[in-house]
Amino acid sequence: MDTLNVTDYTRMLGVQARAAAAAMARSSTRARNSALRTLARLLREQVASLQAENARDLQRAEAAGLAAPMVDRLRLTPQVVETCAQGCEQLAGMPDLIGEVIGLQQQPSGIRVGQMRVPIGVFGMIYESRPNVTIEAASLSIKSGNACILRGGSEALESNKALARLVAQALTQAGLPADGVQLVQTTDRAVVDALIAMPEHVDLIIPRGGRGLIERIAAGAQVPVIKHLDGNCHTYVDDPCDLAQALAVVDNAKTQKFSPCNATESLLVAHGVAESFLPQIGQVFAGKHVTMRCDDAARAILQQALAGDAAKWVEAADAQDWTTEYLAPRISVKVVAGLDEAIAHINRYGSHHTDAILTSDHRHAQRFLREVDSASCMVNTSTRFADGFEYGLGAEIGISTDKFHARGPVGLQGLTSLKWVVLGDGELRG
Repeated sequence: MDTLNVTDYTRMLGVQARAAAAAMARSSTRARNSALRTLARLLREQVASLQAENARDLQRAEAAGLAAPMVDRLRLTPQVVETCAQGCEQLAGMPDLIGEVIGLQQQPSGIRVGQMRVPIGVFGMIYESRPNVTIEAASLSIKSGNACILRGGSEALESNKALARLVAQALTQAGLPADGVQLVQTTDRAVVDALIAMPEHVDLIIPRGGRGLIERIAAGAQVPVIKHLDGNCHTYVDDPCDLAQALAVVDNAKTQKFSPCNATESLLVAHGVAESFLPQIGQVFAGKHVTMRCDDAARAILQQALAGDAAKWVEAADAQDWTTEYLAPRISVKVVAGLDEAIAHINRYGSHHTDAILTSDHRHAQRFLREVDSASCMVNTSTRFADGFEYGLGAEIGISTDKFHARGPVGLQGLTSLKWVVLGDGELRG
């Protein structure tokens, strides 16, 4: 596909999406919920065929030498498909936000003024690796009455095509336009450049992938962008805290799955509990072959506590480790004086994504929630919960590290806007 054809093709997608958006915006709640429930059923019925298409992507990715964390993100297991199906059903069971009027108040003039929640219109989604994002984006678009154009990574093309066919089938069966969700059918990167430069057809761009992709799109886009940057998530073990609880939570936050953006990448431990806690978590990490990149204090404690092969998993950290999102069995570890240093470290080196405190001091917890400048702040639980499905949003389209319009997991509300509505009965302004 040459550049001219790419431009024409992308513009055609935009024209079709804009027409579909009008139909989606006026569609009934019943029709949209029916499409979501049908999509959930189709996903469960087609697990085997979906895995067959996914296997083609996996084989090609492994042959190309794609890094293991990226291959892991690409995998479409029955569990992943079931989670997608459940997300569709959860969305279908949620109240419809579209048309909701909030804050309606009568003014001295007699008019009543409020705000109505409406769809964004058309959004473009540019993402890498994970084919389940196709279903998450499609289901949220359907529920919120939007139309969307999806451009997945080339490594997941066959998986995404198979999923998009099911979405189109579900839309059609519900009497909704199949163009309500369109998947870009080419891997030509020129499509991305064209998509982000069509404000007449696209209202919002949501990139989801590596920092390079997101920064390039944000720099070149002619439409608003919701950014999802690095997930350098921290867990801070406070003094005082329940050490047994902290051990279980930190283990889960790091090792339950290495590749997601909400996995803990940096562990901070208060000086007062470091001698007790670090040897315990060190044994856990060494047993799971997690490399610990440590400051001098943490390294001294761990090297003294760990014997034999376990000690080889302890290394000295450098300045880059404090800002790195590993997405791998590797974690930075630092001993801090206490809460003040922990908060300062997180705000300086973190990515403002998700950070947690493990503490038994209510005042420390409240300070952490107020002062840590992140989209999600947690107390006594795993950073792995920073997820639209776990937050009860049904699904998420990404985790925004922006501070306006949408922040944190972006669900239904993040794909809507508020417009002012004014109700009167012949009032005239004097």
